[in-house]
This record gives sequence, structure tokens and C-alpha cells, in this order.
Amino acid sequence: MKISIIIRTHNEERWIASCLRAVFAQNFQDFEVIIVDNESTDATLARVEQFPVAKVLSCTDYLPGKSLNIGINEAWGEFIACLSGHCIPVNNYWLENLIKNFDDLEVAGVYGRQEPLSFTPSGDKRDLMIVFGPERRVQRKDSFFHNANSMIRKEVLDKHPFDPKVTNIEDRLWAKEVLSHDYKIIYEPEASVYHYHGIHQDGNEERCRNVVRILEELDNKTYELNHLMQVRDLNIVAMIPLKGECGKLGDVSLLECAINSTRHSKYIQKTVVSTDNRNTVDMALNMGADLAFLRDESLSQEYVGLEKVYNFTLQQLENDKILPDLVVLLEVTYPFRDQDLIDKMIDKFVFQGLDTVLPARIEANSIWKTDKDGNLQPLDEGLVPRQYKKPIYVSYKGLCCVTRPEFIRNEEIIGPKIGFLKINNPYAGLEFRDGRGLNIPAALLLARQFDKGKLTIQPHTVRTNKNDYQ
Repeated sequence: MKISIIIRTHNEERWIASCLRAVFAQNFQDFEVIIVDNESTDATLARVEQFPVAKVLSCTDYLPGKSLNIGINEAWGEFIACLSGHCIPVNNYWLENLIKNFDDLEVAGVYGRQEPLSFTPSGDKRDLMIVFGPERRVQRKDSFFHNANSMIRKEVLDKHPFDPKVTNIEDRLWAKEVLSHDYKIIYEPEASVYHYHGIHQDGNEERCRNVVRILEELDNKTYELNHLMQVRDLNIVAMIPLKGECGKLGDVSLLECAINSTRHSKYIQKTVVSTDNRNTVDMALNMGADLAFLRDESLSQEYVGLEKVYNFTLQQLENDKILPDLVVLLEVTYPFRDQDLIDKMIDKFVFQGLDTVLPARIEANSIWKTDKDGNLQPLDEGLVPRQYKKPIYVSYKGLCCVTRPEFIRNEEIIGPKIGFLKINNPYAGLEFRDGRGLNIPAALLLARQFDKGKLTIQPHTVRTNKNDYQ
């Protein structure tokens, strides 16, 4: 075995599949992969099982040098590549660009470039751009070295292992040691990885943004797109919960509206319906759903929130080894989704590095709430011209919600970093629940139908308690 790649992980669910996918796509294929996991509590190891890794080892009481030494002791490679579980090789030449430097027998180790993602915070982006430049370096005195992306001769590590007791900079301490024995260290910018956070995680944000702007102008590179984080590489699953029999709007099934919305998405790979009704299971599959789960009626009680239903659905998927990277949540009570709504929300989610995206409209009218004494209090600036008001976002979670499975696994839906996609369709916020939505004028009562893949909206005759409206 030429190379042993040691990947350290701890709750890397959102990164590890992209990392391993890029590793196993390398042109240089004479390697084994060893995972050293530090007691991950998310789906990291489940995702690892989807790839042909050689070994999965455990490390408790994590220390960086100790973790690497555990992997090195089990490695067969002549060279040891160290890679963090949240680092993603930029291209298929990453591995060969590292190993080519070892033709020089004086070279003990090589570390590669680290590039920011488009949504990396400005301070971290600045640090990565300054430290990891485009020019190759040979270091005889400078002990800077970084194990997030590196390669070392195993025979050197056998003589000079990493310090297993230090809490950080085990890489620089190791480099200082080997340089004192007349070895060389190489910085190889052609062996590059994407790395979300930087080597320093501090600094004035405004100052950082200015530095990043200047550096991006000098490099003529703004990191707008990271091709190994393409949306199409992600396993995106849509979940549609339904209680009881599915209603209709006119002659259109609300469930079919929701399923059709997912079928028009170019990103969603599976559509899953979760219901407490056996007839609905068959109906959902006939309408085009990929999976339909029958859940216990206890999850349909009025006091049970949808987060528990989504948690149940995710558990069923993961039991079947279906591991979503992103989850799209849709409720059948919102039938008027624009065809491109879901994909626009997914694009925003991925390329802005968000935890949750919700559709929303901006409300300029006054909004009020009652305080603990029952008195009305304004949520906005009050009765002032709208051009002077700060925007208030009214979101529609049931219309669509893009989020991460880690939140659903904890019986949550919305993560801390939220983004809104502005909706302009005036009918998008209309909800039809328990027939109550049918008691409005027909001018607002619309049915959704698909004709040759295009969305058309048509009125239907609906009987209310007083009159017929057309």
C-alpha cells in the first residue's frame, strides 16, 4: 500500500460524504482510508459505511496527536495522508500532487492549500487566503505545518510521532522536531482542499470583509461556486406528512399537488409520504411518491407537533440506509407552490451555507400582538410611511421548508442560521385546512393543475354556506 489516508471525524455528518466522495475519485488510487472517529453522535459513521473505507477506529478523550497516532499505528501505507473530515479535495489530482514531492528524500512532510467556501465567514476566509497562497515553498526553518491537509513519510513518523498529549498545534510541534533533524517541509498549493473554517477564528468582521475584498480582487477569484459542493451531489429527500383522508380543492387532490411539486424539482431524489391512513399509503405511491410510511395514530393527536412526525419519518429512512443530506418539508394544505420554488430554496440553502430556508413575504402593514395582560402591542415601528420601516418577514413553513436532518433528529425543524426566500405569488400563502379555506370568495379560490409540465391556475365553482361563487 502506497498511501494510508487518515481522516479524523467528530460529528461531520454534513461534510463527510462530500469528503469521501472526493477522496475516492482521485486519479491516484493506491491508497487505503482509515477513519478515526471521536465519539460522533450524529450520522457521520452511517455515511462512512456507504464508502469502501479500510478501517473505522475510535478515539475517546480526543487530542489531535493522539487521534492521528491511533490511525498511524493501524496504517499499511508508506506515506500517511492526514485529512480533516470537513475538508474536501478540490480536484482529482489532490493526492498525486502531495506525493510527487517525496522524490526528494530530504522531504519529511508536505502540507497543501486550504481554500474557503463561498459562505465561509469573512475572518476565516481572510486567514485562509493570506496563509495558503499560490506559490510553492520549501521550508528548512519555518515550522508552519497543518494536518487538516498533509502527507508525511511513515518512516519519519515511526521515529518522530505526534505528541499525544498536546491540545493543539501538534503539527507545528512535529514540524519543528523534524526540521531540527535536517529534514525539509514543503508547502504544495496544487494539493488543495476546501475548508469551511480558518486557522484563526477571530477578528473584526468589517475589517475582515475589507481585507477579503482586496485579496479577492488581487486573485481575481471570488469563490462563488465550489464544484465539489454541487447541489446535484446531495441526497435531497422531500417529506410530506398527512393525517387522515386527503382533501381536494375542486377536483384536484391536495396530496397530488404536493407530490407533483417535488417531481418538478431537479434536485429532489426521493419523495416520502408519512400518513396514519392505510388507503393513503397506496394512493401516495400511485401518485408518484417513492416511499410511503404508515405511522402510529398516536403521532396524529392534536397535541403532537409535526416535528415528531418528521423525526419518525427520518428514522424510517435511516433504518433503510437512506441518509438525506437535506430535507424538504411540504404540507398538503398549501397547494399553490410555484414550480421553481423548491429548487430556488435549495440553491439559496447550499450556496449561502444556511441551516434552514423558509419562503416568506415582506409585510409593510402594521402587525400587532397581545402582551401578557391582553393589551395589543405593535411589532413594527407603528404608523409610519412604509419606506421608513424595517422589513417584517411572514414565513410559510408549510409551503416549503429546507432544513438539515440533524435538527429533525433532535425533534426540531429550524436551525440557528435562517434564510428567507421572498415569494411574489399572491396565492402562495393560501392554506386549505379542514375545509375552512373553502369559505372565501371564488376570486381567491384556485385549483392547481399541470398541463405539459406547466403550472396553470383555474377557478372552480365552490358552494359556501350562503352563495355559489364562480
